[in-house]
Amino acid sequence: MTTSWITRIAALALAASAGAAFAHGKVECKEYPKAEWRPHTELEKKLVQEGWTIRRMEKTDTCYEVYGKTPDGKRVEAFFDPKTFERVED
Repeated sequence: MTTSWITRIAALALAASAGAAFAHGKVECKEYPKAEWRPHTELEKKLVQEGWTIRRMEKTDTCYEVYGKTPDGKRVEAFFDPKTFERVED
């Protein structure tokens, strides 16, 4: 029974550390009224044309957040300005 608990704790620790790999600092894009945001589908199309593989996209309060792979195959969580589509770094 002890081994079962140790295995579970180890699995939880591994899962938590994997999530931390995608943790980001406080990334903020310039604030625009929502009416000025370009559609996220337009950003997705642009990135795919550039060679990105998009797994998921989300909207934060000020940015588009993209989970996927860059053209060189690097797995990333990237933030983009919703008006200009420029990538925003930490």
